[in-house]
Amino acid sequence: MRLAVTGGRAVLVEGDRAADIASASGNRFSSDPMALLDNWQELRHWAASGLPADAFGIPVEPDALGAPVPRPRQVFAVALNYPPHAAEAGYTPPDEPLVFTKFPTCVTGPRTTVELPPGKVDWEVELVAVVGRHTHRVSEDRAWESVAGLTVGQDLSERVVQLAGKPPQFSLGKSFPGFGPTGPVLVTPDEFADPDDLEITGLLNGDVVQHDRTKSMIFPVPELIARLSAIVPLLPGDLVFTGTPAGVGNRMNPPRYLTEGDELVSRVSGIGEIRQLFSAPVL
Repeated sequence: MRLAVTGGRAVLVEGDRAADIASASGNRFSSDPMALLDNWQELRHWAASGLPADAFGIPVEPDALGAPVPRPRQVFAVALNYPPHAAEAGYTPPDEPLVFTKFPTCVTGPRTTVELPPGKVDWEVELVAVVGRHTHRVSEDRAWESVAGLTVGQDLSERVVQLAGKPPQFSLGKSFPGFGPTGPVLVTPDEFADPDDLEITGLLNGDVVQHDRTKSMIFPVPELIARLSAIVPLLPGDLVFTGTPAGVGNRMNPPRYLTEGDELVSRVSGIGEIRQLFSAPVL
């Protein structure tokens, strides 16, 4: 199942057409994607029963799509989760997930223009896992059952704020307006041949700057869900940014940061791509 949001309403997507969930269900289900995540299993069962072809009457316009999870209550993010990225940052791979948060107000849709704040803004393409049920102390072997789906995300980062202080505290530097673009759709795990092995790519102005497969992650999605839920109850709609591959700008020689006019494209195979343009800061 592929879920998107267009015109503020949740839709099911098949190819380049979509079905309005509230209308197609006779208002059994809400048009609000957050309400759907609170009732995810029932929605899955209904969608699996099959919708008539004429229900898919809405053209999918990429520029009109919103965040598939527009109002998450908790947003977790994981640092140094790919060994090459840990190495380029000068660290050995961690023994435990290094977790911080992106504040939920930074979450936006898949095609946006981001106003650059003062400082040094960097890119980090990521696979994002979306929680689909209340989850506390789930075992790793059952953790996929708690995942509603996967989407694409960018953990945009202003490095000056992120790395200020001793020790640095990441979250504010990761949470400027527009710093959490996600989308274009939420895809349920059963849609993938192997949800633990997806190609992930970041392009800056058409050039590949990041590329890996998610099987390279030190802590894959099920382990992250198990480890997080061992401490914090996870809620439907929570986002888990699972980490970025090597190739971020501040580790280039010389460092490269986002500037006015840059275009950033982030892709995950089987899900799609998100696209950000960057505008000058308002000083």
